[in-house]
Amino acid sequence: MSRVGKKPIAIPEKIKVSYSNRVVTVQGEKGVLERSIHPALDLKVEQGLISILMNTDDRKTRALQGLTRSLVNNMVTGVSKGFERVLEINGIGYRAEAKKNDIVFNLGYSHPINFNLPEGISVSIDKNNVITLTGIDKEKLGHVASAIRRLKPPEPYKGKGIKYANEHIRRKAGKTGTK
Repeated sequence: MSRVGKKPIAIPEKIKVSYSNRVVTVQGEKGVLERSIHPALDLKVEQGLISILMNTDDRKTRALQGLTRSLVNNMVTGVSKGFERVLEINGIGYRAEAKKNDIVFNLGYSHPINFNLPEGISVSIDKNNVITLTGIDKEKLGHVASAIRRLKPPEPYKGKGIKYANEHIRRKAGKTGTK
């Protein structure tokens, strides 16, 4: 059995978890999340704990048990605390500006880039170059942060571009002139 999958998930107060028709629904003060559960697994919700049970014991099902436990745990954490992802923009003249449900980027191209945020993700921008994304769905938040980073990935010579706040860019030495 999966070590991660065997651990039960504690349900905090003020969080409601329901499971019916292979769909788990988690409600909290920040919102509601739903996810369908694979047919090889089953959920048991009782006494403030969620347990993931396997219907068969094979290698794939054991892997799915650990994955499902992590996904359900992220749902519980998301509706209670929420998630946050911070990106930094490095480069002279590179900046971002929030307008309603869009972010307008100036990244050294000949035109500004409008990035439309999906529903459930909110943004705050500090000093025109620190972007803080928040949301309750960790998976969606990661996809949005990755899509923003892909607009102008950091380059290794000067470090210009969009990077995660905790990311380290390995720098390269530039060309040296020979005589």
